[in-house]
Amino acid sequence: MKTQSLGKSDLVSTRLAYGNMRSVGTWNPADVTTDVRTKAVKAHIAAYEAGYNHFDSADIYCRGVCEEILGQTLREVSGMRDRVIVATKCGIRFGGSPNPDSPGRYDFSADYIRSSCDASLERLGVETIDLYHLHRPDILMNPAEIAPVFDELHKAGKVKVFAVSNFLPTTLAALKKHVNVPIEVNQVEIHLGRLDPFIDGTLDQCLEHLMTPTAWSPLGGGWLGTGKEAPRSNPNYAKWTLLQQRLDKIAIDHGTTRTIISLAWLLKHPSKIIPIIGSANPINIREAVKADAIELSREEWYTIYVAARGQNMP
Repeated sequence: MKTQSLGKSDLVSTRLAYGNMRSVGTWNPADVTTDVRTKAVKAHIAAYEAGYNHFDSADIYCRGVCEEILGQTLREVSGMRDRVIVATKCGIRFGGSPNPDSPGRYDFSADYIRSSCDASLERLGVETIDLYHLHRPDILMNPAEIAPVFDELHKAGKVKVFAVSNFLPTTLAALKKHVNVPIEVNQVEIHLGRLDPFIDGTLDQCLEHLMTPTAWSPLGGGWLGTGKEAPRSNPNYAKWTLLQQRLDKIAIDHGTTRTIISLAWLLKHPSKIIPIIGSANPINIREAVKADAIELSREEWYTIYVAARGQNMP
Protein backbone atom coordinates (compact mmCIF):
# COMPACT_ATOMS: atom_id res chain seq x y z
CA MET A 1 0.00 0.00 0.00
CA LYS A 2 1.05 3.58 -0.51
CA THR A 3 2.37 5.53 2.43
CA GLN A 4 2.30 9.18 3.25
CA SER A 5 3.91 11.49 5.74
CA LEU A 6 1.73 12.15 8.75
CA GLY A 7 1.99 15.93 8.89
CA LYS A 8 5.50 17.17 9.67
CA SER A 9 6.42 14.26 11.93
CA ASP A 10 8.47 11.23 10.97
CA LEU A 11 5.46 8.95 11.39
CA VAL A 12 4.34 7.02 8.35
CA SER A 13 0.84 5.69 7.71
CA THR A 14 -0.93 3.52 5.24
CA ARG A 15 -3.71 5.17 3.31
CA LEU A 16 -6.16 3.43 5.65
CA ALA A 17 -6.21 3.16 9.43
CA TYR A 18 -7.75 0.48 11.61
CA GLY A 19 -10.14 1.80 14.25
CA ASN A 20 -10.82 -0.65 17.07
CA MET A 21 -13.97 0.88 18.59
CA ARG A 22 -16.14 -1.91 17.15
CA SER A 23 -13.64 -4.71 17.69
CA VAL A 24 -15.48 -5.99 20.77
CA GLY A 25 -19.00 -5.08 19.61
CA THR A 26 -20.06 -3.49 22.90
CA TRP A 27 -19.57 -0.52 25.19
CA ASN A 28 -19.98 -2.70 28.29
CA PRO A 29 -16.77 -4.30 29.61
CA ALA A 30 -18.84 -6.98 31.33
CA ASP A 31 -19.85 -8.31 27.91
CA VAL A 32 -16.26 -8.85 26.79
CA THR A 33 -15.63 -12.55 27.27
CA THR A 34 -12.40 -14.40 26.60
CA ASP A 35 -13.82 -15.44 23.22
CA VAL A 36 -14.66 -11.84 22.34
CA ARG A 37 -11.13 -10.76 23.24
CA THR A 38 -9.63 -13.54 21.12
CA LYS A 39 -11.71 -12.55 18.09
CA ALA A 40 -10.81 -8.88 18.60
CA VAL A 41 -7.11 -9.67 18.66
CA LYS A 42 -7.52 -11.69 15.45
CA ALA A 43 -9.16 -8.65 13.81
CA HIS A 44 -6.19 -6.47 14.80
CA ILE A 45 -3.76 -9.04 13.44
CA ALA A 46 -5.72 -9.25 10.18
CA ALA A 47 -5.39 -5.49 9.80
CA TYR A 48 -1.67 -5.57 10.52
CA GLU A 49 -1.08 -8.41 8.07
CA ALA A 50 -3.13 -6.57 5.42
CA GLY A 51 -0.77 -3.59 5.63
CA TYR A 52 -2.43 -1.23 8.08
CA ASN A 53 0.12 0.44 10.32
CA HIS A 54 -2.08 3.08 11.95
CA PHE A 55 -4.18 1.70 14.83
CA ASP A 56 -6.74 4.06 16.32
CA SER A 57 -8.38 3.71 19.74
CA ALA A 58 -9.69 5.87 22.61
CA ASP A 59 -9.90 5.61 26.37
CA ILE A 60 -13.71 5.57 26.27
CA TYR A 61 -14.03 2.66 23.81
CA CYS A 62 -15.59 -0.03 25.98
CA ARG A 63 -14.18 1.94 28.94
CA GLY A 64 -10.57 1.10 28.17
CA VAL A 65 -11.00 -2.50 27.02
CA CYS A 66 -10.25 -1.62 23.38
CA GLU A 67 -6.94 -0.07 24.43
CA GLU A 68 -6.15 -3.23 26.41
CA ILE A 69 -6.84 -5.40 23.37
CA LEU A 70 -4.63 -3.26 21.15
CA GLY A 71 -1.92 -3.57 23.78
CA GLN A 72 -2.40 -7.34 23.93
CA THR A 73 -2.01 -7.54 20.16
CA LEU A 74 1.19 -5.49 20.26
CA ARG A 75 2.64 -7.92 22.80
CA GLU A 76 1.58 -11.04 20.92
CA VAL A 77 2.82 -10.03 17.47
CA SER A 78 6.59 -9.88 17.35
CA GLY A 79 7.93 -6.60 15.98
CA MET A 80 4.50 -5.02 15.54
CA ARG A 81 5.01 -2.22 18.06
CA ASP A 82 7.99 -0.83 16.14
CA ARG A 83 6.09 -0.85 12.84
CA VAL A 84 2.78 0.77 13.74
CA ILE A 85 1.34 4.08 14.85
CA VAL A 86 -0.49 3.72 18.16
CA ALA A 87 -3.20 6.37 18.39
CA THR A 88 -5.64 7.00 21.20
CA LYS A 89 -7.76 9.81 22.66
CA CYS A 90 -8.80 11.48 25.88
CA GLY A 91 -11.16 14.18 27.08
CA ILE A 92 -14.60 12.54 27.30
CA ARG A 93 -15.89 11.71 30.76
CA PHE A 94 -18.85 9.46 31.43
CA GLY A 95 -21.59 10.48 33.81
CA GLY A 96 -21.03 9.40 37.41
CA SER A 97 -17.33 10.32 37.47
CA PRO A 98 -16.01 11.27 39.94
CA ASN A 99 -19.31 11.65 41.83
CA PRO A 100 -22.60 9.79 41.31
CA ASP A 101 -24.32 12.98 40.16
CA SER A 102 -21.52 14.16 37.85
CA PRO A 103 -22.80 14.68 34.28
CA GLY A 104 -21.32 13.23 31.14
CA ARG A 105 -19.03 15.93 29.82
CA TYR A 106 -15.78 16.89 28.10
CA ASP A 107 -12.66 17.69 30.12
CA PHE A 108 -9.47 19.23 28.76
CA SER A 109 -8.14 20.29 32.15
CA ALA A 110 -4.41 19.71 32.57
CA ASP A 111 -4.87 17.23 35.41
CA TYR A 112 -7.37 15.15 33.45
CA ILE A 113 -5.23 15.07 30.29
CA ARG A 114 -2.21 14.05 32.36
CA SER A 115 -3.99 11.28 34.28
CA SER A 116 -5.76 10.03 31.15
CA CYS A 117 -2.47 9.72 29.30
CA ASP A 118 -0.89 7.70 32.11
CA ALA A 119 -3.91 5.39 32.25
CA SER A 120 -3.86 4.83 28.48
CA LEU A 121 -0.13 4.09 28.52
CA GLU A 122 -0.74 1.43 31.16
CA ARG A 123 -3.65 -0.18 29.31
CA LEU A 124 -1.76 -0.15 26.01
CA GLY A 125 1.42 -1.44 27.63
CA VAL A 126 3.61 1.03 25.74
CA GLU A 127 6.06 3.72 26.79
CA THR A 128 4.94 6.24 24.17
CA ILE A 129 1.65 7.07 22.49
CA ASP A 130 2.51 7.95 18.91
CA LEU A 131 -0.60 10.04 18.23
CA TYR A 132 -2.61 11.46 21.15
CA HIS A 133 -5.94 13.15 20.42
CA LEU A 134 -8.10 15.51 22.38
CA HIS A 135 -11.38 13.79 21.61
CA ARG A 136 -14.40 16.13 21.41
CA PRO A 137 -14.03 19.89 21.97
CA ASP A 138 -14.39 20.94 25.58
CA ILE A 139 -16.43 24.15 25.65
CA LEU A 140 -14.34 25.21 28.66
CA MET A 141 -11.08 24.50 26.79
CA ASN A 142 -8.30 26.86 27.84
CA PRO A 143 -5.40 26.61 25.38
CA ALA A 144 -3.09 28.31 27.89
CA GLU A 145 -3.76 25.46 30.33
CA ILE A 146 -3.32 22.75 27.70
CA ALA A 147 0.02 24.04 26.36
CA PRO A 148 2.14 23.22 29.46
CA VAL A 149 0.76 19.69 29.83
CA PHE A 150 1.39 19.02 26.13
CA ASP A 151 4.98 20.17 26.64
CA GLU A 152 5.29 18.01 29.73
CA LEU A 153 3.98 14.84 28.07
CA HIS A 154 6.10 15.37 24.98
CA LYS A 155 9.34 16.05 26.90
CA ALA A 156 8.70 13.02 29.11
CA GLY A 157 8.46 10.83 26.00
CA LYS A 158 4.89 9.85 26.80
CA VAL A 159 3.47 11.38 23.60
CA LYS A 160 5.20 11.73 20.27
CA VAL A 161 2.63 13.71 18.27
CA PHE A 162 -0.56 15.49 19.33
CA ALA A 163 -3.86 15.54 17.48
CA VAL A 164 -7.49 16.53 17.87
CA SER A 165 -10.78 14.95 16.95
CA ASN A 166 -14.07 16.54 15.86
CA PHE A 167 -12.61 20.06 15.99
CA LEU A 168 -13.93 22.90 13.85
CA PRO A 169 -11.26 25.05 12.17
CA THR A 170 -11.83 27.96 14.56
CA THR A 171 -11.43 25.79 17.66
CA LEU A 172 -8.31 24.15 16.29
CA ALA A 173 -6.83 27.52 15.30
CA ALA A 174 -7.33 28.82 18.84
CA LEU A 175 -5.52 25.79 20.27
CA LYS A 176 -2.69 25.84 17.73
CA LYS A 177 -1.96 29.49 18.51
CA HIS A 178 -1.04 28.67 22.12
CA VAL A 179 0.63 25.25 22.13
CA ASN A 180 4.32 24.83 21.42
CA VAL A 181 4.21 21.32 19.99
CA PRO A 182 2.72 20.62 16.53
CA ILE A 183 -0.84 19.37 16.22
CA GLU A 184 -0.71 17.19 13.14
CA VAL A 185 -4.06 15.40 12.80
CA ASN A 186 -7.75 16.28 12.99
CA GLN A 187 -10.01 13.23 13.09
CA VAL A 188 -13.51 14.10 11.92
CA GLU A 189 -16.58 12.39 10.52
CA ILE A 190 -16.18 12.47 6.73
CA HIS A 191 -18.22 10.45 4.26
CA LEU A 192 -20.62 10.93 1.37
CA GLY A 193 -23.46 11.56 3.78
CA ARG A 194 -21.50 14.21 5.65
CA LEU A 195 -19.83 16.66 3.29
CA ASP A 196 -19.33 19.51 5.78
CA PRO A 197 -15.52 19.13 6.09
CA PHE A 198 -15.18 19.84 2.37
CA ILE A 199 -16.83 23.25 2.68
CA ASP A 200 -16.49 24.38 6.32
CA GLY A 201 -12.73 24.94 6.17
CA THR A 202 -11.70 21.72 7.93
CA LEU A 203 -9.85 20.20 4.97
CA ASP A 204 -8.61 23.60 3.80
CA GLN A 205 -6.98 24.05 7.20
CA CYS A 206 -5.33 20.64 6.88
CA LEU A 207 -3.91 21.63 3.51
CA GLU A 208 -2.73 24.98 4.85
CA HIS A 209 -0.92 23.54 7.87
CA LEU A 210 0.18 20.22 6.32
CA MET A 211 -2.04 18.36 8.76
CA THR A 212 -3.52 14.94 8.10
CA PRO A 213 -7.30 14.49 8.28
CA THR A 214 -8.45 11.07 9.43
CA ALA A 215 -12.05 10.10 8.70
CA TRP A 216 -14.16 8.21 11.20
CA SER A 217 -17.25 6.43 9.92
CA PRO A 218 -16.03 6.70 6.29
CA LEU A 219 -18.92 4.47 5.15
CA GLY A 220 -21.56 6.50 6.96
CA GLY A 221 -22.04 3.93 9.68
CA GLY A 222 -22.41 1.18 7.06
CA TRP A 223 -25.06 2.34 4.57
CA LEU A 224 -22.40 3.21 1.97
CA GLY A 225 -21.17 -0.37 2.09
CA THR A 226 -21.83 -2.87 -0.64
CA GLY A 227 -25.32 -4.34 -0.60
CA LYS A 228 -26.53 -2.06 2.19
CA GLU A 229 -29.68 0.05 2.05
CA ALA A 230 -29.82 3.72 2.95
CA PRO A 231 -31.64 4.25 6.28
CA ARG A 232 -35.33 4.65 5.45
CA SER A 233 -35.96 6.79 8.51
CA ASN A 234 -33.46 9.41 7.35
CA PRO A 235 -34.91 12.42 5.48
CA ASN A 236 -32.11 11.95 2.93
CA TYR A 237 -33.28 8.43 2.07
CA ALA A 238 -34.29 9.21 -1.54
CA LYS A 239 -31.13 11.18 -2.26
CA TRP A 240 -28.88 8.59 -0.68
CA THR A 241 -30.56 5.77 -2.60
CA LEU A 242 -29.78 7.54 -5.86
CA LEU A 243 -26.22 8.06 -4.64
CA GLN A 244 -25.89 4.34 -3.98
CA GLN A 245 -27.03 3.63 -7.53
CA ARG A 246 -24.44 6.04 -8.91
CA LEU A 247 -21.73 4.45 -6.80
CA ASP A 248 -22.75 0.97 -7.95
CA LYS A 249 -22.48 2.03 -11.60
CA ILE A 250 -18.99 3.47 -11.14
CA ALA A 251 -18.02 0.37 -9.17
CA ILE A 252 -19.04 -1.83 -12.09
CA ASP A 253 -16.92 0.32 -14.42
CA HIS A 254 -13.90 -0.31 -12.17
CA GLY A 255 -14.68 -3.97 -11.54
CA THR A 256 -15.06 -3.42 -7.83
CA THR A 257 -17.67 -2.68 -5.14
CA ARG A 258 -19.54 0.28 -3.72
CA THR A 259 -17.52 0.00 -0.51
CA ILE A 260 -14.24 0.38 -2.36
CA ILE A 261 -15.46 3.29 -4.48
CA SER A 262 -16.76 5.12 -1.39
CA LEU A 263 -13.33 4.81 0.23
CA ALA A 264 -11.44 5.64 -2.97
CA TRP A 265 -13.54 8.79 -3.25
CA LEU A 266 -12.15 9.98 0.10
CA LEU A 267 -8.60 9.01 -0.84
CA LYS A 268 -8.78 11.21 -3.96
CA HIS A 269 -8.84 14.46 -1.98
CA PRO A 270 -5.47 16.31 -1.96
CA SER A 271 -5.50 16.65 1.85
CA LYS A 272 -4.71 12.92 1.92
CA ILE A 273 -7.66 11.80 4.02
CA ILE A 274 -7.00 8.56 5.90
CA PRO A 275 -10.26 6.59 6.31
CA ILE A 276 -10.50 4.70 9.59
CA ILE A 277 -11.87 1.23 8.99
CA GLY A 278 -13.88 0.01 11.96
CA SER A 279 -14.73 -3.66 11.65
CA ALA A 280 -14.26 -6.87 13.59
CA ASN A 281 -14.55 -8.94 10.39
CA PRO A 282 -11.13 -9.87 8.95
CA ILE A 283 -12.68 -10.27 5.48
CA ASN A 284 -13.97 -6.69 5.48
CA ILE A 285 -10.69 -5.41 6.93
CA ARG A 286 -8.68 -7.02 4.13
CA GLU A 287 -11.20 -6.00 1.45
CA ALA A 288 -10.93 -2.29 2.27
CA VAL A 289 -7.25 -2.26 1.28
CA LYS A 290 -8.32 -2.54 -2.36
CA ALA A 291 -9.47 1.10 -2.30
CA ASP A 292 -5.85 2.20 -2.46
CA ALA A 293 -5.53 0.74 -5.97
CA ILE A 294 -8.52 2.65 -7.39
CA GLU A 295 -7.84 5.98 -9.09
CA LEU A 296 -11.03 7.87 -9.79
CA SER A 297 -11.06 10.51 -12.50
CA ARG A 298 -12.03 14.07 -11.64
CA GLU A 299 -15.25 13.50 -13.58
CA GLU A 300 -16.08 10.40 -11.54
CA TRP A 301 -15.24 12.19 -8.29
CA TYR A 302 -17.55 15.09 -9.09
CA THR A 303 -20.26 12.78 -10.38
CA ILE A 304 -20.30 11.18 -6.93
CA TYR A 305 -20.05 14.53 -5.13
CA VAL A 306 -22.98 16.02 -7.05
CA ALA A 307 -25.05 12.92 -6.31
CA ALA A 308 -24.17 13.22 -2.61
CA ARG A 309 -25.16 16.90 -2.63
CA GLY A 310 -28.43 16.09 -4.29
CA GLN A 311 -28.09 19.09 -6.58
CA ASN A 312 -25.79 20.45 -9.27
CA MET A 313 -22.81 22.59 -8.44
CA PRO A 314 -23.65 26.28 -8.07
